[in-house]
Amino acid sequence: MRQVAIYGKGGIGKSTTTQNLNAGLGEMGKKIMIVGCDPKADSTRLILGGLAQATVLDTLREEGEDIELDLVLKSGFAGIRCVESGGPEPGVGCAGRGIITSISLLERLGAYTEDLDYVFYDVLGDVVCGGFAMPIREGKAREIYIVCSGEMMALYAANNISKGIRKYANTGGVRLGGLICNSRKVDGEADLVGAVAKEMGTQMIHFVPRDNMVQRAEINRKTVIEYDPGCSQADEYRALAQKIEGNDMFVIPNPLTQDRLEALLMEHGLMDA
Repeated sequence: MRQVAIYGKGGIGKSTTTQNLNAGLGEMGKKIMIVGCDPKADSTRLILGGLAQATVLDTLREEGEDIELDLVLKSGFAGIRCVESGGPEPGVGCAGRGIITSISLLERLGAYTEDLDYVFYDVLGDVVCGGFAMPIREGKAREIYIVCSGEMMALYAANNISKGIRKYANTGGVRLGGLICNSRKVDGEADLVGAVAKEMGTQMIHFVPRDNMVQRAEINRKTVIEYDPGCSQADEYRALAQKIEGNDMFVIPNPLTQDRLEALLMEHGLMDA
């Protein structure tokens, strides 16, 4: 079983990319569970066709500790199993702790079955909070991919996340599998992200072009592969799935200094000199 965490700057398209990637893996016959690690609980809606998934924390609050797995785990497209951690009541408590609670509960209820090929953790934001770092800090996810774009703040976040991976590499055994560029049509985007990846010691594992088909599929509460399996964007997610499946490049990253990252941005024309 490969346990994979997807990180990236807020709003970069982590959840959309993760769900479309998983649709590609599911289409290949892989057995998958997605654990949404975001209080918004939107990590599985495209797989479940828009179903408002009962979150682990809400269920625990309403039902108490003695619950059955089927209350928090639902199956969707290609048999993909979906769980949403949820979060505390707004303004109360730490959302990161919900991840710790959810993963512990899933382990206790036997969700991590032997037939699973993949468990994906879709994690909010970058690694600044111990709770959100939990999948890598405690070795739950050994394989990390960072979703980014050629935008300055997305690359700052990617570099910050790589620092967290490096920090926990020895204790948790975590490794970086690559950067996934979710294009925003920035000038020279693929070259820039590829250059940043190279200096980190990793790869840009795939460049996902920007396409309105993604938005059309989301409006219809589906992944692109389910909504329009014959379109070119569906093939992009299939290609990403194939690359993840066949990836054998897992590294302890070398984060860039702030000066070097900004120098690369300048070299590619994204900052005024």
